[in-house]
Amino acid sequence: MKTIWKFSTLIDGKFIDKFTITMPKSAEILCVQTDQINNHPTIWAIVDPEAEVEDRHFELHGTGHTIDENMWMGRKYIGTYQYQKGDFVGHVFETIN
Repeated sequence: MKTIWKFSTLIDGKFIDKFTITMPKSAEILCVQTDQINNHPTIWAIVDPEAEVEDRHFELHGTGHTIDENMWMGRKYIGTYQYQKGDFVGHVFETIN
């Protein structure tokens, strides 16, 4: 049986350009949005709670920030969220090996 879980994109309460989230294997990411309850950027995913876990690697790029021309290679776009009423707009990508 599967369920939907949420995973914060903040690491120790801070924005990090590259971060890792441990989640059940084969988790299917649905979206990234700001969680209105705790005001944290959050990834929601469909997971099998009984599956073994794995580390998944992500990158955060803010609007207007410089990115490498080859950034698209080996990355999958997850989604965009607004934080602090739009003061920061973040774009999340998963690093694909």
